[in-house]
Amino acid sequence: MQPELIMPAGTLEKLQFACAYGANAVYAGMPKFSLRARTNTFTEAQLAEGIDYAHTRGVRVYITLNIFARNTRIQPSLEALRVIMRVKPDAVIMSDPGLIMLARQEFPDLAVHLSTQANTMNWAAVQFWKEQGIKRVILPREVSIPEIKEIHERVPEIELEVFVHGAMCISYSGRCLLSSYLTHRE
Repeated sequence: MQPELIMPAGTLEKLQFACAYGANAVYAGMPKFSLRARTNTFTEAQLAEGIDYAHTRGVRVYITLNIFARNTRIQPSLEALRVIMRVKPDAVIMSDPGLIMLARQEFPDLAVHLSTQANTMNWAAVQFWKEQGIKRVILPREVSIPEIKEIHERVPEIELEVFVHGAMCISYSGRCLLSSYLTHRE
């Protein structure tokens, strides 16, 4: 498989720039259901426009629905997923095991990429997620190149994604409790 350059696209304009500057794929999300709530400002109409724009240029679009849902956020998350499915993304990036289970029940053909937020750091965890129907695992930034190589050798059927640039949380990826506390996010 060829490497894929994936760029963030928090707005329609950023999606268009990413397409113009060589992205093979972009990831975007809706504010209440993406962990980058302040940088993902898409509405359903903007997502539809952005996906159409990207697809006509051969660029894939992955939508983030990577929150860890409290009980009160399960139904709204599923409603958001139904909206997302209407605009036909290439995959949905998720992290919450319960939401993944419910999403796979309602949309069995849904391509799910496991978010780095899930902290999948070893081949056994990747194997587990493969058995749950995950298509791609986005590995945390803390995984070393030798570890990535071993994961690929032991579970070659699953796609792996790694970050080559970007910010690092003050903790393992996805467990940013301090920023959650400071921004009053649920």
